[in-house]
Amino acid sequence: MAKLYDYVGPENIRARAAASTPGQLVGSADDFSLWVRRTGQKPNREGLVVVTFVVDQEGALRVADRGSEHVACAGGGPVLSAGELFLAADADGWRVEEASNQSTGFCPEPESWKEVGAALDRAGIPHPGRFTLEVIFRRCPACGERNIVKDGWFVCGLCGADLPLAWKFDDQEGRP
Repeated sequence: MAKLYDYVGPENIRARAAASTPGQLVGSADDFSLWVRRTGQKPNREGLVVVTFVVDQEGALRVADRGSEHVACAGGGPVLSAGELFLAADADGWRVEEASNQSTGFCPEPESWKEVGAALDRAGIPHPGRFTLEVIFRRCPACGERNIVKDGWFVCGLCGADLPLAWKFDDQEGRP
């Protein structure tokens, strides 16, 4: 059974997101093309359209402008995954060049890729088969801060306490 990730970010961001429209449902590459045209998304210097994404609790892929909060893209609900997608257009349509689970609002585990891959497969959008950037998140049990673990260093960047080796955002441990 797939793991659901609840929002673990700041409450003021959740409150702002409550008034937002959820991200665009993407059931096909054509849906994505229409959204790009409608919203005027522009490729970056590398020619990639970068978007915020979530896979909602029903397994549907939703996208929003890269500057959007994941919790807004999710319509305030829990997700199966969240992060960023870097898409390129070619004669055959869209393909995902890069993908990450970088979402400090949901802090999804790299294992959530299977839900992303399945949603992209259903939409007929080719992808690399994994997160090309895997982010490891941990909540500090001492101060409650959300941390990104870099180079295997499980130490809180705020207070210096040791971080748990296992993902523990779904309990109250570490919440101030």
